[in-house]
Amino acid sequence: MNTKLKLILMNFLEFAVWGAYLTCMGNYLGRVGMGGEISWFYAIQGLVSIFMPTLIGIIGDKFIQPQRLLGLCHLLAGVFMIGLFYIGATQAIPNKALFITIYTLSVAFYMPTLALSNTTAFTILKNDGQDTVKAFPSIRVFGTIGFIATMWFVNCATFDGETFGMTLGASDFKFQYTHYQFLISGILSVLLCLYCFTLPQCKLEPKASKSLAEAFGLDAFKLFKSRQMATFFIFSALLGMSLQVTNSFATPFLTSFKEAFPNSFCANNATMLVSLSQIAEALCILLIPFFLKRFGIKIVMMIAMGAWVLRFGFFGLGSPDFPGVLFFIFSCIVYGVAFDFFNVSGGLFVDQQCDPSIKASAQGLFMMMTNGIGATIGTLSAGAVINHFCQWNEQGYLIGKWSTCWYIFAAFAFVVFVLFSLLFKDNNTKANQA
Repeated sequence: MNTKLKLILMNFLEFAVWGAYLTCMGNYLGRVGMGGEISWFYAIQGLVSIFMPTLIGIIGDKFIQPQRLLGLCHLLAGVFMIGLFYIGATQAIPNKALFITIYTLSVAFYMPTLALSNTTAFTILKNDGQDTVKAFPSIRVFGTIGFIATMWFVNCATFDGETFGMTLGASDFKFQYTHYQFLISGILSVLLCLYCFTLPQCKLEPKASKSLAEAFGLDAFKLFKSRQMATFFIFSALLGMSLQVTNSFATPFLTSFKEAFPNSFCANNATMLVSLSQIAEALCILLIPFFLKRFGIKIVMMIAMGAWVLRFGFFGLGSPDFPGVLFFIFSCIVYGVAFDFFNVSGGLFVDQQCDPSIKASAQGLFMMMTNGIGATIGTLSAGAVINHFCQWNEQGYLIGKWSTCWYIFAAFAFVVFVLFSLLFKDNNTKANQA
């Protein structure tokens, strides 16, 4: 198997693990009495991302080759995810404290793998003599395909409540509403662990430490000495506040229409409809090399910010009937630009700007600002807004003034767009200029 095929399979599994539960977990939580804590479940991903990617990145720079560390993290994340399945299988109403604890441990080891997988791919490509800006997007797109594949699987797969046999079709036992989504994620994570140990070696960069900070790999924080990089990281955190909002609440939002539109396809297949976002993401990844080389990181980030405004605004305008459903589709289409032009381009930009000896730490720092600080504040804030305007009813639907919520989120994204356009200076830096 050649280098690109190896990395394609790695990326496919990396995001398939996440796709199994990320967008549909809210529906399960609402059905088992934890709907009020949805924002906290997604905020936990952000909280652990404040420190875990950086700490794991330090280990990946100094002590353990990143592809091996990637496998070990997935083993632990997968075992804990299977533990969530076991709790759900044995407790109709899970013990909240135990469930949250096991979930926290799982995501604490999964979130660093997002940066580690980038580091592994970039290192293997460079060792193979390939240009990361040209080669990586066509590899990374298969991560999105993996995410979509498991979204569709849990949307369609059902189980027999007595025999736990698996079938495909419409049922009240769809994986997207049950603890089975965690089982799929856990199994895939363990498989990826085994696969990681077959990947080419990513030898550690030798470096003589001159200070305590360097000895512990904290020299990645020196990137903040550059005004350009400091501004980039700050706005990465602000833009990161939008990342988990639709992951947290899009499926409860769409499913809530089942009360007024019981036969609506989008209300009954919310996870599949949301997967249009990932399909758009897969297509948009292929545009990144052109846009980064042609326009540079500032314009690319501004495009992403504008897309987030549209992402939220279209949700506010949409409804399950025609033509309102078109706004849901438009929202999913622009998500591809909103996510890719920020996350993937940002990772490439950081890789181009940092020294090879701190590559894993720098990716961990980017993760900390976006999926850590930004996503935590954003998810909790979004949860407070939605809990104020919407409430769970006895049928398990989150009902309320959804449009108001989406317009508030769109207004925030617009303010970030304006401030970034005024404050960030790219110094004519293009992603292809190291």
